[in-house]
Amino acid sequence: MVDREVLKDWVVDALRNLGGSGHLLDVLKQVWRHHEIEIKESGDMFYTWQYDIRWAATSLRHEGKLRSTDETPRGTWELSELASN
Repeated sequence: MVDREVLKDWVVDALRNLGGSGHLLDVLKQVWRHHEIEIKESGDMFYTWQYDIRWAATSLRHEGKLRSTDETPRGTWELSELASN
């Protein structure tokens, strides 16, 4: 079963696959491409995972692993140096 916390790892992995930054839609595509089966089998999260991914990004920003929205173009998520290593 997938919980919200694992989504943070998925976001970081997706951004690493995208070279450290990406537009929201590209991150979602990466997550779906690599975790489709887990998402489909996750029960109610199948219906909320795209919202939950946004929650994960906000949480990662608070942890300092994603750059703040003030530092990146609108709709672009970018790993901070903390998460880049």
